[in-house]
Amino acid sequence: MPKPTAALVFLIAAFSYFLFSPSPKPHYYHTLFLSSPFSDNASIASNLRTLTRRPHVAGSLANAEAASHVLSSFASSSLKPRVAAYKVSLTYPVHRSLSLLTPKASSSKSIIAFSLEQKHLGDNPYADEVTPTFHAYAKSGDVSGPAAYANYGRVEDFVGLNVSGAVVVARYGKIYRGDIVKNAYEVGAVGVVIYTDERDYGGEECFPESRWMPPSGVQVGTVYNGLGDPTTPGWASVDGCERLSEESVELRGDSPGIPSLPISAADGEVILKTVVGGVGPGPGILNLSYVGKTVLAEIENVIGVIKGEEEPDRYVILGNHRDAWTFGAVDPNSGTAVLLEIAQRLDKLQKRGWKPRRTIILCNWDAEEYALIGSTEWVEDNRQMLASRAVAYLNADCAVSGPGFRASATPQLDDLIKQVAKEVRDPDNTTQSIYESWIRSNNSGVIGRLGSGASDYASFVQHVGIPAVDMLFGGGYPVYHSMYDDFTWMEKFGDPMFQRHVAIASVLGLVALRLADDEFLPFNYTSYASELKKSAEDLEEEMLAHSIDISPLIKSIQDLSTAAQEINIEKEEGVKGALRVREVNDRLMMAERALTDRDGLSGRTWYKHLVYGPSKYDDYGSKSFPGVDDAIDNAKRVKTKASWEHVQHEIWRVSRAIRHASLVLKGELR
Repeated sequence: MPKPTAALVFLIAAFSYFLFSPSPKPHYYHTLFLSSPFSDNASIASNLRTLTRRPHVAGSLANAEAASHVLSSFASSSLKPRVAAYKVSLTYPVHRSLSLLTPKASSSKSIIAFSLEQKHLGDNPYADEVTPTFHAYAKSGDVSGPAAYANYGRVEDFVGLNVSGAVVVARYGKIYRGDIVKNAYEVGAVGVVIYTDERDYGGEECFPESRWMPPSGVQVGTVYNGLGDPTTPGWASVDGCERLSEESVELRGDSPGIPSLPISAADGEVILKTVVGGVGPGPGILNLSYVGKTVLAEIENVIGVIKGEEEPDRYVILGNHRDAWTFGAVDPNSGTAVLLEIAQRLDKLQKRGWKPRRTIILCNWDAEEYALIGSTEWVEDNRQMLASRAVAYLNADCAVSGPGFRASATPQLDDLIKQVAKEVRDPDNTTQSIYESWIRSNNSGVIGRLGSGASDYASFVQHVGIPAVDMLFGGGYPVYHSMYDDFTWMEKFGDPMFQRHVAIASVLGLVALRLADDEFLPFNYTSYASELKKSAEDLEEEMLAHSIDISPLIKSIQDLSTAAQEINIEKEEGVKGALRVREVNDRLMMAERALTDRDGLSGRTWYKHLVYGPSKYDDYGSKSFPGVDDAIDNAKRVKTKASWEHVQHEIWRVSRAIRHASLVLKGELR
């Protein structure tokens, strides 16, 4: 008689358990969720191939087709699907040109006109459908000026550099492209071109032979400095809503003040050869012309729901965006394929009798690439419901681009992420768990923070105050936002066997199951207090040379630490009764909300979270105590007594918020 396979033994054991156990515990289903019969890398590959068949920028027919695929996948996975549609302001290129006037050895001059085209490589039949390279929401205009090199376009890169009347040439990396344009505008530049430097994105060989960006590759993207539909700042873009005029949008200051274009490494190299001393300005002269069109387009968020059995009014939300600048194999559809894999596994669990304690909501966002628009409009539309009912938001964007697990989160989720990472095998070394490989990596098991506005968690954390996590395999990858981010790149270099997709679905899905099924929410605020204590100590050291009192902040963090320890003891001792359990969970859920302030950050009122938010000068950068950081930057610049008093005021503000969070955890009125 042939020996049964491991998979068969597991299925027999699982069937026996299910048959003879009248009420399997959640842990049984969680183990089942991770089992090999439940995961399907072939299905993941098939979904990714379908999603990336054509370029699908927001507002396009191809993106609507991708939405239909997600909708039908949710429906076939027994989720109750629906579409939450919004009419939003999107921009597309109408005309682009860039030329370089170069001085020659003689008195005559030469003009080089750049094609601004990415070369078609490989055999992708839909390469001609890729939108011409552009910056979304770029200002239209014709400008001319000497080329001036500004490295990464950071504030410090412009120190001592005269770019007044110049066209700045900057390379991608380090900071958000919209901040490059803003920084250049504020020091007098008339235009910006941003190129993909081979030092950052290139290699000896390039795609399709290797993973590196080809010389003609261009990283496109948005240069808008706000979140959500620019015409509805702070409220949802529903039918018949109030909308700002184009003039009012410009006056808000989030739109770029000068024209810009993205260019390739090859074009950037040609330009820089005409710059004196490698910096300039000039003598090469750049002529930049850009005309964009603004349209009111319909976007579609696809939502799928599994209603909770005991607490249907508590929401565990998983999200990923669908729209892509081109084919989007890594960004974002590796995450979409993972989301569909999780949906399929949850369907299998339901067919075996599992019912979540709390409601699970799967969200596939639209128009993320423009300004996190789909998720932001949905959060603004449902803000009060989410503020009172959302347990956590789990995000997957560029879910897979290579080896190596990474996670960022609000700190009360740190322990849960590590626990789950110990239960899933590393797809690149199956002798170890993901956690074991993670702590031995360069990342050393460090969990980052969600202060930046780089993905769809921003509205949940920074606008409403909902605990959140973002996770992935890989990290930065060289063909980001170019036409070479396609299925071939993923199949050859990102995840040839699609096992990393399987693994990230296991981790993200199990975190969701724990949040949905555990009697007590698996939050640990002692991690939060420890994180804030370190940030406060760093701030105290920075303020030694100034008459700034950090003690209110330190005291509030001590109170938070005490409250966190007390609620942990309550959980460990075992609270009796459904209402009592619910009350403890509400305290755990609502403590994050207390860290928000209705007035928001000074000058950035949409951002309500006083502990985690993006840097004022780099939307990709994460800052603890962002309001304090903004005030310090301003005080160092203007050096007035009032500016330093404002620093103290911001410290009091964040201290009060942390104190409120500790009172929420305690659940007692003073």
